[in-house]
Amino acid sequence: MASMACACRSSALTRSLFHKGPRAAVPLINRPNRQIRWSSHAPSAPSLLAKGVKPVTIQTLQKMYADKKPITMLTAHNFPSALIAQEAGMDMVLVGDSLAMVSLGMDDTSEVTLDEMIMSARAVSRAANRSFTVGDLPMGSYEISPEQALASAIRMVKEGRMQSIKLEGGAEMAPQIKKITTAGISVCAHIGLTPQRQHALGGFRVQGNTVEKALSLYKDAKAVQDAGAFMVVLECVPPDIAGEVTNALSIPTIGIGAGNKTSGQVLVQIDMLGVRGPDAFMPKFVKRYGSIWEAGVTAIKQYKDEVSDRSYPDAPYVYKSDSKVTEAFKAAIKTAQP
Repeated sequence: MASMACACRSSALTRSLFHKGPRAAVPLINRPNRQIRWSSHAPSAPSLLAKGVKPVTIQTLQKMYADKKPITMLTAHNFPSALIAQEAGMDMVLVGDSLAMVSLGMDDTSEVTLDEMIMSARAVSRAANRSFTVGDLPMGSYEISPEQALASAIRMVKEGRMQSIKLEGGAEMAPQIKKITTAGISVCAHIGLTPQRQHALGGFRVQGNTVEKALSLYKDAKAVQDAGAFMVVLECVPPDIAGEVTNALSIPTIGIGAGNKTSGQVLVQIDMLGVRGPDAFMPKFVKRYGSIWEAGVTAIKQYKDEVSDRSYPDAPYVYKSDSKVTEAFKAAIKTAQP
């Protein structure tokens, strides 16, 4: 009977991974194989569903688009960053391949592997039970063939527990997008500046800034839409061009460095929170909404100083000592010494 119960739970979990709607809210205490640990290392539980906030679904995003309500998206690369993005009310959380540069210290996004992306996605999925999640397919995991793209997308959904995937490229990636969406997996496309191809593009340069390039961008946008993408990211595109492309489509556009005429916006969380040092390069479109670097350095310096002068840990941060136990222990040590 126990094995039958486990099999049923496993089957239900598998079905939930492919369900494009909201995942059921399962309290942590009732989740199978999940231990509740009351310690300083216990994970924080996602809280928004418990407060009665409905999960964001494909239908939610489509209604926002129809109502011309801007869609908010932010990257997250681990459990804490996903938790804070969701708590702040992000409609969508993207596990972007920016992971390579801002979290793993790689030179560019082309280095990160699918396994590394999936590990990050799994961590994010444990926190994001309200925001709609998107997992990036990294360079080398989808370009070879539609079959390769579908296999990678399935891994991102099954192992990474993402609700949709994102891949870079326009008309040339239409067969991959069609293959993935036909299998029942939602695809967010990404055109304009495609960081995975930065070397072929001559670096991080503005796209769609000539009539010829703008027409190419438009054709790419139409191609990914016709292939079945539910959304498309426009990166590093002049605002007016991005606006015209948005108006020409029947799916939402998400801008990053594309002005405010798109259907929504996305930023890299580490950039906009100011987690990196003041000398770190930031793209023109990044607005720093916080100064986590400065706050963190200040806090850690204070910690170092207090450890150095033994003022930490003081009374509020230590466990109570029993003087009788201490004296008995000291006597025991003397007796135990040769």
